[in-house]
Amino acid sequence: MGKSKGGWTTKILALADALGHLVRFVLLPGHRFDTVGVAPLTDGVVFDAILADKAFDSNWAFDSNWIIAEMNERGAAICISQRAQRTAPLPIDPDLYKKRHLIENFFGKLKEFKRIAARGRLHSGQPGHGACD
Repeated sequence: MGKSKGGWTTKILALADALGHLVRFVLLPGHRFDTVGVAPLTDGVVFDAILADKAFDSNWAFDSNWIIAEMNERGAAICISQRAQRTAPLPIDPDLYKKRHLIENFFGKLKEFKRIAARGRLHSGQPGHGACD
């Protein structure tokens, strides 16, 4: 866990397969950059493409350009949602970009289970209010 403006938080970085099923995940403190968790996720894994959100896009060499360079070395297609201030936009395959919903759906399910678990914990002593009732 890491402390940020909102309090104690944790980030979850996930690697999913082409069907949106979890392959690996990394937990990071909330105050760390998302790019820190990419190397542990991708080490030893063979893949054809990487789909990521704006947190992994950057113009600075010390931040996420190493991700793009490594994916180019591997020959993986890169589909990163880009920030508006990017100085040199990357080409994005529109068909590949549409598949980003799979990982978004995965995180949506994860958030749904979090709500169920939190509700079960808050109302565990009351019949009809727990997650397992």
